[in-house]
Amino acid sequence: MYFAARDARTPWAVRLLALLVAAYALSPIDLIPDFIPVLGYLDDVILVPLGLALVLRLMPPPVMVTARERAEAVVDRPVSVAMAAAFVLAWVIVLFGLGAWAYRRFS
Repeated sequence: MYFAARDARTPWAVRLLALLVAAYALSPIDLIPDFIPVLGYLDDVILVPLGLALVLRLMPPPVMVTARERAEAVVDRPVSVAMAAAFVLAWVIVLFGLGAWAYRRFS
């Protein structure tokens, strides 16, 4: 969806819809707050896939073909396992530090 929305052949209305769907999916603000049991997550489970399906339906087919090719090329790039391990280690250290701080502060 990212590559299709950034293609110059994509109509501006479809680009805007793709942006709105992505913003809603990533936004901490929902139509129904997540702390409400069942309904809080139900809007995410229904609205985001419906928005994506609408964007895919409105997207011109040649744009989707090009976007899929570009996405597959990105997936085939080499991945640095060492860098991924470094990020995970950094997060573990940060979380451990926060946990130790919280334990000392509230004990």
